[in-house]
Amino acid sequence: MLRLYNTLSRRKEVVKPLRDNEIGMYTCGPTVYYYPHIGNMATYVREDLLKRVLERSGFKVKHVMNFTDVGHLVGDEDVGEDKLRMEAEKEHKTMKEVAEFYGGEFLRYMRLLNNIKPDVICKASEHVADIIELIKKLESKGYTYVIPDGVYFDTSKFKGYGALIPSTFEKLNSSLRAGARVERPEGLKNITDFAVWRFARRGEKEMVWDSPWGRGFPGWHIECSAMSMKYLGETFDIHCGGVDHIPVHHTNEIAQSEAATGKKFVNIWVHFSFVNINGGKMAKSLGNIYTVQDLIDKGFDPLDFRFFVLTGHYRQGLNFTFEALGNARSTLNKIYGFIENLKSFKGEGFDENFVERVGVLKREFFEALDDDLNTPAAIAKMHELIREVNKRRLSKREGELVGEVFLEFDFVLGLDFSKRLEKKTLSKEIEKLVEEREAFRKAGNFKEADRVRELLRDEYHVVVEDTSNGVRWREVRG
Repeated sequence: MLRLYNTLSRRKEVVKPLRDNEIGMYTCGPTVYYYPHIGNMATYVREDLLKRVLERSGFKVKHVMNFTDVGHLVGDEDVGEDKLRMEAEKEHKTMKEVAEFYGGEFLRYMRLLNNIKPDVICKASEHVADIIELIKKLESKGYTYVIPDGVYFDTSKFKGYGALIPSTFEKLNSSLRAGARVERPEGLKNITDFAVWRFARRGEKEMVWDSPWGRGFPGWHIECSAMSMKYLGETFDIHCGGVDHIPVHHTNEIAQSEAATGKKFVNIWVHFSFVNINGGKMAKSLGNIYTVQDLIDKGFDPLDFRFFVLTGHYRQGLNFTFEALGNARSTLNKIYGFIENLKSFKGEGFDENFVERVGVLKREFFEALDDDLNTPAAIAKMHELIREVNKRRLSKREGELVGEVFLEFDFVLGLDFSKRLEKKTLSKEIEKLVEEREAFRKAGNFKEADRVRELLRDEYHVVVEDTSNGVRWREVRG
């Protein structure tokens, strides 16, 4: 049974769907004002892993992700300027143009990382009517008040505010009270109160809407509540996001959602730890971010980064360096080479003891994933299986069996193992060079044989290896 660590209960819980065999999962998507950096994308890789593990466990997953294209201010505590508005002014574009471009780039990065596209992608700007209805419901129950800046949620009226972070809530509250570094809006009742609707400033015309309270735009937090409940219901199974969302964004989502419905909002909250860079924080404001495209430009395959992310547990911090990424690439290339070699076995026989051992390692691989997505332990079992195979000379049938197991591994890992098991043919030019090298080798002209081998490797990215089963070849990346 799949167990996940629930941030709300602070313990691992068995995933029990609200509806028979169906899981409703909401993931906080990007604020589409700039290229998502690899720290952002690591969260989406981990969410994709969770979705794949859920599906492998037999659940039908309805995955909803939002695009924040209005309302997310520079400071997550509802202070500063709208991120999209600032970027639009900087690029001399409309907010819609900025959102469409960077939203497209986000989806491109998702494809490059082999992430499964969400079933529903919902934009805040296209759900303003739903957001207004939710605010009206909060207003009717006495949870909101109006100040010159906008409509705010009164956190003092919601019992249990901050339940997601009970051990640190008082610390957060105290730090906010002492936070003279930020200007609080005039009329704010409590330091933790947050905007559900902001009034437009004079002259603002883009991304503003009429509402019962005045012309303006929705707050960031209310967007996720309105859209998640529209597509998944007032109570749903799993809500994901980065650990940075715990103290403010997700805490506020719980408050406004449960205040409006009187029901539990989400059963299991799953939060993913940061990816740091060279031991420090990664942030656009610090100027130390890399994008997936940056990695490609440096000669890496996006799946190198996916594998790098999967080597760490999602609740533990991961430190990104190019050396670490290079090590991940090297390991993944070896795994690919191993998988490709499974096609070369041609002998007869079927060792029942070996088959039983393969079955044990396969079971332990998936047991590790069922234990709170323990990818390091699962990958260790995969390496153990590789070592078991490398100890022996497989028959054709045994090689096919191991290949099938790796396809099952790949259903959750998403590393394109299937492409390595496909039958490939050499181009005539490469085939001619392989034959030429083999002729040199048989004639004892090892200097020329090595020259052709290096040519194949450097110019055609093809590695030729001499094995007991004959000459075999494989493509290499980077």
